[in-house]
Amino acid sequence: MTEACERILQALPEWFGIPAANEEYIRSLARLTTFVARLRGELVGFVALERHFPESAETHVLAVHPEHHRRGLGRALLMHAEAWLRSRGVQVFHVKTLGPSDPYPPYADTRAFYTAFGFRPLFETTALWGAENPALVLAKPL
Repeated sequence: MTEACERILQALPEWFGIPAANEEYIRSLARLTTFVARLRGELVGFVALERHFPESAETHVLAVHPEHHRRGLGRALLMHAEAWLRSRGVQVFHVKTLGPSDPYPPYADTRAFYTAFGFRPLFETTALWGAENPALVLAKPL
């Protein structure tokens, strides 16, 4: 599974262009709850969840191979993750992504994806990833 997830990240350099971050994402799969999307047996997307507290969980990483974008797979992964979290008493689902103060176009699409799914922006900060990568924290009550 990790090799397939690594290939997906490598196919998405617009979003996953920092090798050290990608290595951390792949290492994290061993400790995080991870769900995958398969088409005809091929792993084409995945989401890994991190529970920081019993009441809250984060989308640590979500990626769908670009050949399968805009087909509902990311949404299906989030819907499955949300149902799984809700069944375990999680009340708040959150995600971090590049903030709107950075005009990089692919992340405007990312923010639109999460807000369409019901996530709402809480705050933007440079304290997490530095001034060159302002982080936007979005959350969704479950």
